This record gives sequence, structure tokens and C-alpha cells, in this order.
Amino acid sequence: MRRHWLGAASAVDEDFLHRRVRLYISVLLVVDLVFYLVAGLLLFSDFEPPPALLAHAEAVRPFRGAVTGFLIATAIVVWRWQPRRWMLIGIESAGTAVLSLIYVHLNSFVPFSGGLFATLMISLALTLRAALVPSPVLRTFVVGAISIGANALLLRTISDLSWIMAVWGTAAGASFVFVSMVISKVIYGLRQEVRAAQRLGQYELLRKLGEGGMGVVYEATHVLLRRRTAIKLLRSDKIGEAALSRFEREVRETSRLEHPNSVYIYDYGRTPDGQFYYAMEYLDGLELEALVRDYGPVPPGRVRSILLQAAHALAEAHARGIVHRDIKPANIMLCDRGGVPDTVKVLDFGLVKDAAAPKDAPKLTLNNAIVGTPHYMAPEAIRSPDEVGPPADVYALAAVGYFLLAGHEVFSGSSVVEICSQHLTATPPALTAADGGPAHPELAKVILDALAKDPAARCQSGAEFADALEAVDALDWTVTDARAWWRSHAQDAASRRADLGTESRLTVDIQDRLAALPPVLPTSD
Repeated sequence: MRRHWLGAASAVDEDFLHRRVRLYISVLLVVDLVFYLVAGLLLFSDFEPPPALLAHAEAVRPFRGAVTGFLIATAIVVWRWQPRRWMLIGIESAGTAVLSLIYVHLNSFVPFSGGLFATLMISLALTLRAALVPSPVLRTFVVGAISIGANALLLRTISDLSWIMAVWGTAAGASFVFVSMVISKVIYGLRQEVRAAQRLGQYELLRKLGEGGMGVVYEATHVLLRRRTAIKLLRSDKIGEAALSRFEREVRETSRLEHPNSVYIYDYGRTPDGQFYYAMEYLDGLELEALVRDYGPVPPGRVRSILLQAAHALAEAHARGIVHRDIKPANIMLCDRGGVPDTVKVLDFGLVKDAAAPKDAPKLTLNNAIVGTPHYMAPEAIRSPDEVGPPADVYALAAVGYFLLAGHEVFSGSSVVEICSQHLTATPPALTAADGGPAHPELAKVILDALAKDPAARCQSGAEFADALEAVDALDWTVTDARAWWRSHAQDAASRRADLGTESRLTVDIQDRLAALPPVLPTSD
């Protein structure tokens, strides 16, 4: 009975209900203000109201103001704050009934209208409510019965109204209750059918977080576990055999990674229209690109901590024969995991390469295509993109470390060609600290050594790079330091979350679609 009365409950439903209640109250307020506009126009016209009408207008003025005041107060509540679902239901249900009672009381001062004003306004409110606010039929009936019942009592007490007109007015009001119930049933039912059609099972997508050249990422929630999740979908207008193969490979390879500094993949499948998607852990944090952009160069101790965690994540990937190929600040995030601030997560293995794949295996990228982000590409990734290995990831991570320490990229230029040319031939500028002096010498040496042009002259894997970073002494960034930093920037983080993404709704069923997928080819570790 509770679900029948309140309707379906989810984060999406609550957000949708909030927007619809706002619209409903706003429309009623606009209609109410139109009456003031009409009255104002009459004042400036040649119309001379009869004295009796003027007397009645003076009598109903307080109640007329009560209607407007009630609508304004309700509008402020639903526009300025985000009431919980049960409060929204109370606002729109009880609010409609209270508004109807005000209309009835208002009409009692204008007996010559025959109850027409109250009937008209109550019927308008009920019809608008049924059309705009998602409401089960039972709740619509109760709200309508209370509203029209009060009006029926008014018609019964008007002494100069014939019983035929009273019955007609009551019947007209009752018919509007019936019409509002039909509208609610149709619209509420259609919304449920659309949700059922979209509901492919366990995941509901709440809003779009971002998109790239091939994929769109949504914030989602697992229906049963109520666990926040991120869903990535391949853009349907970019689908091709190579793209689909690469997307499936991204999921398979990333799902094999277990290191706590790598993003976790939960599941994957296809939508009914053929789009591939996968569900991964939802991360609420700060990308390194935003960290430097918003707060400037990063202290050496924190840089070492970030690079060390990322290097450990790459160490596992490299041990499994996986090369990331797109390490950059935007693909490394700082977040709080299990109460540990500044936990690094390496994201988006979307350009992964299986270094252990046989030479005659099908190519998943175009031959000689440059793959990656120019500011963080190793020289060999530019010269021979099909032959990159773990040292290319080391170079990219070192370039990220340079960016964190210096506050700018290793090389810059007016074009991609100019930047790539410098990666091939130019010597990286010396690292300086934020005050213009030399950066921490040991850390700077580890980073600059990893930016060597010759892959053989660098650390050969994430594990070796982690060992080199471990050997850097006298650099501490403790959990206490991280917690203090995040506490001092808590307001910035809240503002970022409020501005993130755009609203969007979709529901993705992982379980019902996995059976329809072609079998996944086994991979060898």
C-alpha cells in the first residue's frame, strides 16, 4: 500500500519528482499572477465595475493575497532547497488540497459567482497536477476528492443557488477528479513503461560525467546494492569492428587488474541497440590535471607519493603484459578510499596494448597511427607506435611527475607536430621548484632519467620506476598531511561536485545482456 500511495522510489524518481513539482508550482503561480495583470489592465481601461463588485473585491483581498503568498512560499521552498521525496509528496498533495480550500473560502465572499470561480481554479489545479506531477491514481483520487469535496460543501451552503446548479457544479467538479485520475494513470503508467523498457536490470544511470572521442561516462547506481558506479558506453556513431574490438579488449584487460591503485571493473555487456558498456567503480576525487590547474605546482613529497602509487599500479599491468599507452594527468585521480585520502587511481586503459600478444595477432589499432596524448608521449610511441612497451608508460608517468613539480608540461608548442618533435630531439628543461629555485635534486633526477629518449636507458617497467622512487630519501607525505590538505579544500571539492556533469537517465541491465554476448576469448597471463 505504501508503494501504491507514494509511487516508485529511486534517486532518479526523486530528482524527476523535484523538477516536476517545481514546474507545477511555477505554472500555478504564473496563472495566479495573470489575474493580477488582468485586474491591472482593467484599472487603466474605461471599465467601471459596479459598487457591489468593488465591495466584494475589498472583502476577498486578504484571501486573494493568501493564495499568492502560499504559492510564492511553496515556490521558494522547492526552488531554493532540495526537499526529500516524502516532503515533495507532502508539498504537492497537501499543497493542492490547501490551495483548494483557500479558493473555496475565497469564493464564499463572491456568492454571485455561483461557485464557478472555485470550481474553475480547483479543476485547473487538479488537471495541471495530474499532467505534470508523477502520481499514482490512488493519491490523485484522494487529493481530488478533498479538493472538490470542499467545493461541493460550499455549493451546498450558497442560499441563492438552485439545487440543480449545485448538483451541476458538484458533478462538474467530480468529473474533473475522474479526468485527473485518468491523466495520472496514463502519464504515470507511461513513465513506468518507459522505465521498464529502459530498465535493462541492475544499473540506473543518473547523470553524464563526461565524454571523449569514443565513450560517454555516466554516474550510476546499482539498484539492489545501492552502490555508486560509473558506466562507460561506446558512442554508437563511432562504432566499427576495430572500435568494438578495442572496447572489448579494454574491458577484458582492465578487469584482470587487481591492484588497489587501478580502477576496478565490475561487469560489461551490450545495450539493445548494440552499444558496448562496462560498469566500474565510481571515483569522487580530483584529477591531477585539475590539481595543478586549480592549486599550482605540487610539493615534492606529495609528487613522490602520487608517482609511487601510480607506478605500483603500472607494475601489475606490466607484469601481466599490459601497456597503458595513455598515461596523463587527466587519467590519474586522487580520491579517498576507505578513509585514506590521496589514494591514487589510474584510469582509462582504453588504449591498452597486450605486450604479450603474438606478432601475428589481429591489430586493434591502425598501423603507424600515433596513439596517446602528445604532451606525454614517449619518442618511440611517435616513431613506431606499434612497438611501444612498458618503458613508454614509464616515460609518460615521468612526464606527469614533471608536470606536477613544475606546474607545466615538459614540452610545449603551437602544434602537435612541434610538441612531438621536441619529444624526439629536445632535452627536457631543468626542473625548478615553485619558488623558482631547483626542485628536489634526487626526485628531479629520477624523473629526468625516466625521460631519456632511448627506451633502454629508462626504467623498464613500473616496478623498476617504483624502486627508483622508493630510493628517494627525506621526502614524506603522510596520511595526516593528505587529510589536512583535503580538509582545507573541502569547500572547493563540494563546488566541483555540484558543477559536475549534466542530467541524464538511462538504466542498464548487465545480467540480462551477458547471456546474449559472444563468448570472450581466453587470454593468457
